[in-house]
Formats: sequence, C-alpha cells, structure tokens
Amino acid sequence: MPARVPLIEHFGPLAHRYDVLFCDVWGVMHNGIAAFADACVALTRFRERGGTAILLTNAPRPDAAVKRILDRLGVPHEAYDAIVSSGDVTRGIIENRIGQSLFHLGPERDLPIFAGLDVRFAPLESADYVVCSGLFDDTVETPDSYRDMLVAMRARNMFMVCANPDVVVERGDKLVYCAGALADAYAALGGEVLYCGKPHAPIYEAALVKAAALREAVTPPLHRVLAVGDSVRTDLVGAAAFGLDCLFVTSGLHAEHYGSRETPDIDALNEIFAAANVQPKAVIRGLVW
Repeated sequence: MPARVPLIEHFGPLAHRYDVLFCDVWGVMHNGIAAFADACVALTRFRERGGTAILLTNAPRPDAAVKRILDRLGVPHEAYDAIVSSGDVTRGIIENRIGQSLFHLGPERDLPIFAGLDVRFAPLESADYVVCSGLFDDTVETPDSYRDMLVAMRARNMFMVCANPDVVVERGDKLVYCAGALADAYAALGGEVLYCGKPHAPIYEAALVKAAALREAVTPPLHRVLAVGDSVRTDLVGAAAFGLDCLFVTSGLHAEHYGSRETPDIDALNEIFAAANVQPKAVIRGLVW
C-alpha cells in the first residue's frame, strides 16, 4: 500500500526543497474570473528566495497572449519568471507542417495561436489536418454537439492537433468543456490525435529548457523541480511521467469529488491517486505560502 499523502496548510516549509516550480495556471493562479491573491504571494515569495517560477498552462495561445490575460485577471509579474503554454508547442507543430492546409476547430479568441505563422486555412471538407483549440461556443455546446463533425473527420482519416488537452476547466463557479474533450472523443472513434500540453512530455521539455535559460544555462535536476496543479489527469499524471514531484491543490478542478474545497476528504483523495497510479508529494487546499 502506498503511503498516505499528507495534507499541508502552507507551501513555505516545503519550498526549500526545490529550485524551480512548474505551476499550473487556471485553477491554481486564477479561476478564469480573478487571480487568487494567496497563490500570487506564494510564487512571489518563492522567487524572492531565489527560486524560478514557470507557469505551465494548457491554454491554446502563445505565451504573450497568456500574459495579457493574466494581466487582466490581476496576476502580478512578480509572481512568475516565464510562461510555457500548449499554444507554444502547437505553434511548433504547425511550423513543421508548412504547405499543408488546416481547419481551425475552436473559438475566434484562440486565433493568436496562428499569429505570424505561414498558415493556409481551409474548410473541413478539404483541409489536410485539424488544429483543435476548443469548442466554438463553450457556453452552450458540449462534445455531443460535434459528433457529426468528428465522424466526418474520421471518415477522411484527418490528423488532429489538440492545442489544449484539458477536458474541462472552471470558469467562475461553472465547468466548461475544452479541446481535450473533443480530442478524446475523436480518439475514441479511432482518430489520430497529437496532444500538445500536459500531461504529455513536449510541454515539460520546453519548460525545462526555459528554466535552464533563466538559471544561467544550468538545467535543474528533476528532483529539484516541483509541479503544482489541481488536475490528476493532466498535472499529476504529467509530472509523474516526467519524473517530477507534484503538489496537488484540492480547491481547484473537481473539488467536489473528494469532499469540499475547505475540507477535502483525504481518504477519497488517496483512492483517486491510487486509481491513477500516481502519488503527489503533498496535498494543499490552495497555494498559500
């Protein structure tokens, strides 16, 4: 039996063990409506003590666009050194497929992911491949709304690039579907999908390169890097597969599955971790120094 994961109240006493943080954004730093002040303070203090904080997000946008969103939500620049997004990884995939046309499955707000790239858009019926950044309208649609489209894509054996492997995220007090839900549905039909964000390795590799550049070209050893996140499926599984410790935040995504945000059920959490065959270093209600 794996050891019971401890519930801690403060991140500070754990912080000295790590030089670098790979911190999730939505659910840890903000809820899509406003920044979490305590989390911003925690990352700022980590940096003040010599640590490097990299925000690791499955947002289907380049890092500059993510930064503008964080500015609007009130996340201070002092809280992080850099941003690495699944949008950045997606742009690299697109650059390697120059000459092929693509169909963008997602809302107009995600168009910055294509900015500055030599992209030729095409209708679904004639495009060479699909870049999925989300639902066209996540306020009313669900993956079922796309069944006919996905079947048509599968009939053409189209390759899909998933720019955001998240299945759902919180927007205020609501859950909305993300690109990962459509990608999973397409994969279930037998479609070929490349996932660009967590829990897959490319985004962690990019973050490690960024960390080395920020730390005078010294690549941090993996045991000195801590991932922080609120999703078992993306943050915890991704960190474990890459060989990183993880601090699991319970006040974010699906908190109701293990008690409540304020009083998480540790036994239920440990059952979830065991089912996923992963184990975080510790559990914390919210990222508080």
